Amino acid sequence: MLAPMEDVTDHSFRLICKELGADMTYTEFVSADALIRNIASTTRKLHIDPAERPTAIQIYGREVEPMVEAARMVEAAQPDILDINFGCPVKKVAGKGAGAGMLRDIPKMLEITRAVVDAVKIPVTVKTRLGWDHNSKVIVTLAEQLQDCGIKALTVHGRTRSQMYTGEADWEMIARVKENPRLTIPLIGNGDITTPERLCEAFDRYGVDGVMVGRASIGAPWVFHDMKQMLVNGERGQELSLTQKFAILRRQITESIDRIDEYRGILHIRRHLAASPLFKGIPHFRDTRIAMLRASTYAELDEILTLIETKILPSVEQ
Repeated sequence: MLAPMEDVTDHSFRLICKELGADMTYTEFVSADALIRNIASTTRKLHIDPAERPTAIQIYGREVEPMVEAARMVEAAQPDILDINFGCPVKKVAGKGAGAGMLRDIPKMLEITRAVVDAVKIPVTVKTRLGWDHNSKVIVTLAEQLQDCGIKALTVHGRTRSQMYTGEADWEMIARVKENPRLTIPLIGNGDITTPERLCEAFDRYGVDGVMVGRASIGAPWVFHDMKQMLVNGERGQELSLTQKFAILRRQITESIDRIDEYRGILHIRRHLAASPLFKGIPHFRDTRIAMLRASTYAELDEILTLIETKILPSVEQ
């Protein structure tokens, strides 16, 4: 599954990941408060292409009534699943009591979950973390409580909110949730799934029902191709060629520009370019990297990518 990531999992990226092997995609998270105020940039996140299904729309908020109203608006957009974000650790979300901030107010988390489940007819799921910090890893008990609220599946990121994205994800704790005989809903594991081998380990060693892939896909949506090959065949298959990977990046750029405009579309895609493993390990690459991330027109960016693809990378491979 492609994890929900703000400013990453837009419609174009979800569709590309789906085409490359992701079984399910999630939207960027949607603010309940912004949605019910009809903020245009938020309502646009509800658009789903039939080709990317099954897709979940994820919402977050800290009060019951706005979350219920937003859930009904999401249901009208006809996603396959409505997911509640109780895991986002960033200060502007968690610091205000939403996202992972709900891990400090479990009764309110459960109240919101029950209310959302009761308000809509589509399946409701939850994504959360192990707990607020090292001293409050409540996920084993919390998973049962959320199940009792009526959710149909649970995703657990194997870190606490205090960890943010540092350290290693604790998959042993995720396994403890799965081993609880009282938990009967599907459990999806998330955190540090960066290779096909790690993906298979999540299934084989920790017994989860699904695996969510996040940061490893930024700038490298072909990771789903590699993972699906391993999952289906039990071994790594033929990787996409460099030409195919550069074509995918160019598609991301052009579709981002088409969706917004040239300047902002390129700004949006810089995160993918900066994270892409295509450019890692190239010696003396600093100046070219800076130029790539400063390019403000498609023509300029395409010229730099062509230089990398046809001149720099072949010389490195030799």
